[in-house]
Amino acid sequence: MSGASDGFPGANATSLSVAAYAIVGAPLDATTSQYPGTRFGPDRIRAEGRGFEDYDHLTERRFTDLDVLDRGNVRPWADVPAYLEFLAGEVRDVRAAGAVPVLLGGEHTVTVAGTRAVEPDHVVCIDAHLDLRASFDGTAWSHATTNYHVSEHVDEVTILGARAGAAESWDRLADHPAITAIPPEDVSQWVADCRSRLRGNDLYLSVDIDGIDPAYAPATGTREPFGVAPRAVRALIRQLAPLTIGFDIVEVNDRDDGQTATLAAKLVREFVHRHADTS
Repeated sequence: MSGASDGFPGANATSLSVAAYAIVGAPLDATTSQYPGTRFGPDRIRAEGRGFEDYDHLTERRFTDLDVLDRGNVRPWADVPAYLEFLAGEVRDVRAAGAVPVLLGGEHTVTVAGTRAVEPDHVVCIDAHLDLRASFDGTAWSHATTNYHVSEHVDEVTILGARAGAAESWDRLADHPAITAIPPEDVSQWVADCRSRLRGNDLYLSVDIDGIDPAYAPATGTREPFGVAPRAVRALIRQLAPLTIGFDIVEVNDRDDGQTATLAAKLVREFVHRHADTS
């Protein structure tokens, strides 16, 4: 692990042995399309989270009382499959200690490591893109192949906000009964009904920031208009946090004034508060 420049604000736990939640930065930026910069995502999220109030009035809890540990960043290297396996080992350590892992990306590829480590029944993913290609730009290990790999080791995958994908991705979606894609206009209704449908499942929740409309989250590699509103993502987190055993937020870069990273930091806090309120 390499230290972050500053830890996530309010992450006061001093060791993994006492942590309820463990933040792990995964600044992978090996295959990002169009606008690179996800290597800066984890620290940018940490930096932009400094301005929030410690107290959450809906849960009546303080973030500083929730035993959150920031473990710093897992520094990436050129061999992406080897990095993902190493990262998965770090996340397994978090799980073995009894803490809930919270990954900060980094490109979406890091979700493969997170899901391998926690072994959920179902992955729910906010994403503008299907990410179901078998390969992209000559590599099988790309942000554009994330859900392809996840679907190989998870029973069910639901992609919320999907509105773009290669022809082969739409074909795989049509041929794979355990993968579901919900368009942005139907996400709010899906969220309203999801808790009862998914009860009894161990979930992994992944937020690719490009699933949110770029009017709210412009600092991401592959912007796609007509996306999900931030309130719908917050509602999703509030509904599914009690069922979630692993969480990530990915594809944030540094190409705005901090607007996107601020939203990401708020969603991280939302997840921790809502999960802690049911534990």
